[in-house]
Amino acid sequence: MFKYVIKRLLIAVLILFGISVLIYFLIRLMPVNYIEDKVRTQMSNNGGISEEDLQRMLALYGLDDNSFLGILKGYWNWFTGFLKGDLGTSFQYNIKVETIIKEKMGISFGISFVSLIIEMLIAIPLGIKCACNQYGKIDYTVTVLCMVGMAFPSFFLGNMFIKWFAVDLGWFETGGLVSIDLPHGSNIFVRFGDMAWHLVLPLFVMVILDIGSLMRYTRTNTLEVLNADYIRTARAKGLSEGKVVYKHVFRNTLIPLITVLASTLPMLFGGAMITETVFDIPGIGQTAYNALKIGDIPLAMGYNMFMAVLTVLGTLLADLMYAVVDPRVKLAK
Repeated sequence: MFKYVIKRLLIAVLILFGISVLIYFLIRLMPVNYIEDKVRTQMSNNGGISEEDLQRMLALYGLDDNSFLGILKGYWNWFTGFLKGDLGTSFQYNIKVETIIKEKMGISFGISFVSLIIEMLIAIPLGIKCACNQYGKIDYTVTVLCMVGMAFPSFFLGNMFIKWFAVDLGWFETGGLVSIDLPHGSNIFVRFGDMAWHLVLPLFVMVILDIGSLMRYTRTNTLEVLNADYIRTARAKGLSEGKVVYKHVFRNTLIPLITVLASTLPMLFGGAMITETVFDIPGIGQTAYNALKIGDIPLAMGYNMFMAVLTVLGTLLADLMYAVVDPRVKLAK
């Protein structure tokens, strides 16, 4: 186990290095530059900054040379800082990138965690129910509804919910985390209730979009377990269908589900970029999206590397969890 973990971590270092090179070059080649756009805006407003001043500003931030060697030099400066634990300073916010990630990550984690719990409470029982009634009315109905939900793009579904429930019915506000007319100094329970009400629509969208895949995965694994020899033996011994399903089938269905849930680490901490943007939620997803739009290179790099590290760790955790919950699995040395 120890040798396997060390081997995977060494491979992960190479993967993260390759990802960092690719992401940095892609961001530098984007047709947006925050420093240049900001300086040119000031030049157009008051004319107090010359073209020479612009070039000096770009050189100060290492953005004056967009040739291959110039981008490579900029990457090396970022990479050396990354090795020291410094993700740089955001162009837009003028504060450390790691500070922004820490502040925004909590909001995204809370939303994603609640969404995941709701998905599990609905999808797992539905998946088992559909498998036990294969090709029945319940199976067909739930499958069709899940497929329809999975087919909707998140921005389309989010905007439709805003149109129906916020604009037409007036039940919710169109965005943000707190009401505009919330009295200043309200107690914590009032603020929590107001925030929870604002998160109903985003949570509903996230659950609808993700519940289908988890339900189908549960259904497929349950069908495999139902056809196993030991399940037929349990039924032959005269056990009731309820005991067969919930004592034998359910436990073994959870084995592959645990590995899937372990790989959701990036989703929990990385935020739902499109959903947060549609509902104007100030989480890490929306912040990263805005950074990409305006060319905030340090913040965009910091977020993408944060997601890459979480993805690698989530994959490793899923492999380890699979070996822990299923003793039959042997990890390669």
